[in-house]
Amino acid sequence: QGQLVEAGGGLGQAGGSLRLFCAASGRTFSNYGMGWFRQAPGKERDFVAAISWNGGRSYYADSVKGRFTISRDNAENTVYLQMNSLKSEDTAVYYCALTSQLATTPSLYNIWGQGTQVTVSS
Repeated sequence: QGQLVEAGGGLGQAGGSLRLFCAASGRTFSNYGMGWFRQAPGKERDFVAAISWNGGRSYYADSVKGRFTISRDNAENTVYLQMNSLKSEDTAVYYCALTSQLATTPSLYNIWGQGTQVTVSS
């Protein structure tokens, strides 16, 4: 079936940086696109970034463009989200997810991690 496990969340300062990790197992990771989403309390789960199977294409939400970078290491079965210039509005639970088609819509992602909390203090 496959499993995704996120790590690297925690408390960050406004203007600072955090790096999230997502480790995949149980599937041929390099065959799939990967995405990061986030969900703040009382809000819907929003798209953050996505990357194609070989890292050749990436997409970002306008709210994080220029601040966040998604990358992957297929040899390590890991996808990363480097978050710079953090803002208080970045506070949310961050989820990584796997998709057979690169997309920004949560419903097109098949497998989800359990999420990791990111809290940005101003």
